[in-house]
Amino acid sequence: MNTVLQAQGLGRRYGKRWALRECTIDIPAGHVVGLVGPNGAGKTTLLKLASGQLEPTVGGITVLGGRPASGPAQLARVGFVAQDTPVYAGLSVADHLRLGARLNPRWDAATARDRIAQLGLDPAQRAGKLSGGQRAQLALTLGLAKRPELLILDEPVASLDPLARREFLQGLMEATVEHEFSVVLSSHLVPDLERVCDFLIVLVDSRVQVAGEVDKLLATHHRLTGPRRDPDRLPADQHVVSARHTDRQSTYVIRTDAPIHDPAWAVTQLSLEDLVLAYMDKRSADQRVALEVQR
Repeated sequence: MNTVLQAQGLGRRYGKRWALRECTIDIPAGHVVGLVGPNGAGKTTLLKLASGQLEPTVGGITVLGGRPASGPAQLARVGFVAQDTPVYAGLSVADHLRLGARLNPRWDAATARDRIAQLGLDPAQRAGKLSGGQRAQLALTLGLAKRPELLILDEPVASLDPLARREFLQGLMEATVEHEFSVVLSSHLVPDLERVCDFLIVLVDSRVQVAGEVDKLLATHHRLTGPRRDPDRLPADQHVVSARHTDRQSTYVIRTDAPIHDPAWAVTQLSLEDLVLAYMDKRSADQRVALEVQR
């Protein structure tokens, strides 16, 4: 299996509002994929479509070569941990593991048991008495012990403190190395993604803005700073992602595979956060232009 998730013209609408539209992506196997974008961009909608919790309004999506949630065999191959890291407050840690074993045909009892011991969780403790970080780790344990080929995580660390986030992500990375599965992880905390992800999807205004391997994206995006210049004077192979101007100076973020030889520009590389913010800033710039046109 070379592709874990493939979408073509995918869209989901609620009434007149599009939560996701014109989504075309191809995620290769073997990656930890960071799905990032502002609140309301469509991240959760995409992940629920991928896990079979929602049906598309238009377009199509396949996960591990099949239709999401098309049957027990397909469900067994995909793990999902929702944003609120759901666990049952009245059940003990051990109860959760027994439930996981009954519901999942590929259940790895040894992994679940060893991980609970490593985390120092008391099997008799009720989930409602655990800390936020412990509940998140329990939810991750259930997802990992399912032994999925693809694990989908929707903002799993959003409510955790920095130490709990680090421990959660460290556990996730150790598991991906040991069991060699693919991960799609949504978050608006880009520094966390920068530590663990090697493939990036930026989703803004319900549309995919850019997708690709992180190393290749960083190698082909640059910040140009120099004397003010209109974008139509840039070479045709320099795609403008975002632009800011003062009376005398222009700052562009561009995407290009070609070397930049113009001595007028100071060229700097971008961090992953710089790159994400540039695509989000492009939305703001487009909105500003639209407002000016309306006036």
